[in-house]
Amino acid sequence: MSKSGSLIMFAFGLALSGCTHSPPPVQTQLPVQLNRTLKHELDSLLVVDQYYREWVMRAGTPDGLASVARELHQPADQVAGYLSERMLTTDSATIRRVSQVIGQYGYPGKSLVGEPTHEAAFYVIQHSNRIGRYLPLIRQAAEKGELPFQKFAMLLDRQLMNENREQEYGTQGVGFEATDPATGQKSYQKLIWPIKDPATVNERRRAAGFEQTVEENARRLAIPYRVYTLQQVQKMKQP
Repeated sequence: MSKSGSLIMFAFGLALSGCTHSPPPVQTQLPVQLNRTLKHELDSLLVVDQYYREWVMRAGTPDGLASVARELHQPADQVAGYLSERMLTTDSATIRRVSQVIGQYGYPGKSLVGEPTHEAAFYVIQHSNRIGRYLPLIRQAAEKGELPFQKFAMLLDRQLMNENREQEYGTQGVGFEATDPATGQKSYQKLIWPIKDPATVNERRRAAGFEQTVEENARRLAIPYRVYTLQQVQKMKQP
């Protein structure tokens, strides 16, 4: 696969995982009890978190890749590595700071920093390797109304997928190069990661507050919805 194709796959993976998120709108009036200083810092951290991801998404098509390469003064075949390296560097810095904030305040939720800033730490954690560490804290925050419960559901699905286990809410999609067992030919496959008890997933989604069914979510991600088992996906990934 070409370098440009690899970058497109990289960008697609980010989109499926729900990684991109627009910076929160400016709020001109805030309740007095909110920690304004922390709110502004978390808003800034979210901007940093999203900065290179937005470049990656822009580079997700051949024309976009050419445009990004020109703007970054990088050869097109080096854009993916350039963006990946810088994204990892910023992710490392932002999760360190969010960890410090959590150590001081607990999860910085709605009552501390208001909406939509209460989601900023969630996005930083989602892009880190510390999901498992903070998942119980995120659940507590969601159950207390400090964070939408859907965010916990997304993070839980992400962690289950990372552990090669079935997700519960059908929020996570993946893309990878798969081998057709009949022909031996490789092609890029997009699918919703295997779901535990898929027949009842939409009931769980409604209970969690999702407005879309798993089928509608798959269409939003431009993925043809089909139920897969873990065994089927692992077989598809085999070289």
